Amino acid sequence: MPNPKTILITGCSAHGIGAALALTLARQGHFIFATARNTSKIPERLSALENVQVLPLDVTDPASIAGAVSSVREHGRGLDILVNNAGTGYTMPLLEADLDRAKAVYEANVWGLLGLIQACSDLLVAAKGRIVNMSSVGAVVNTPWIGIYSSSKAAVTQLSETLRLELSPLGVSVLCIMAGTITTDFHANEPEVVLLPTSRYAAIRQTISDWATGRAGPQGCSADEFANSIAGEVLGSSSANGGLVWKGPNSAAVKFMARWCPGGLLDRMMSNGQGLDELAKTTNKS
Repeated sequence: MPNPKTILITGCSAHGIGAALALTLARQGHFIFATARNTSKIPERLSALENVQVLPLDVTDPASIAGAVSSVREHGRGLDILVNNAGTGYTMPLLEADLDRAKAVYEANVWGLLGLIQACSDLLVAAKGRIVNMSSVGAVVNTPWIGIYSSSKAAVTQLSETLRLELSPLGVSVLCIMAGTITTDFHANEPEVVLLPTSRYAAIRQTISDWATGRAGPQGCSADEFANSIAGEVLGSSSANGGLVWKGPNSAAVKFMARWCPGGLLDRMMSNGQGLDELAKTTNKS
């Protein structure tokens, strides 16, 4: 194919967006560095391809970042596109959130992302390349129980837009994908929601747990479908200058609501089914 790209993608474990995107782009003829903290979780259908190089990469570990970037340099292909997809979630009422766990979310979703960008910056500037950061529609709406995760994605969005301005003179574009609802194994790595019997939220423990495990909430598209829908944006064949791109089920609706809905109406919509009304009734009785 003309002008194949060299692309590094983080978070390529099976059944996720990273693996699906890596497979989509590899099948188009691009060379992929497929990375994961545990490379045994990268699907064989991806790792077996001749134009895929598997690398271990834990974005929360500076030594792991340095090792992965060193391997990319040694390969001699340069780096055209960096896709920051790795991340983690945390579902818990903010009053009862474990701060160490909350900090770990920021280490993976925010500081790890920025650390990898910094480590890859020479390669990306040399290639006049592209950075693609995976954010979420949760970054722009207030949803109960996922405040740690959503705020980390709001930070990713803001960092992306600032980087877009700062890197533009250097010839590097920055794209931030505001992902809608995607069906993956994302929730499998979340800790179980454990509320003490004395918790202010004990009455709706099951509701919160259902959101944490993905049993509640809107249905999404598959990771493969989502990967196919964003491949053009990742490559720069569309959205060449970067910026925010809204993709996936519910993303267009959230974009509209966040901009145009009155705050009170938006709060009611985002709180629907979250157990807050039930909790209020329980509290009023006591």
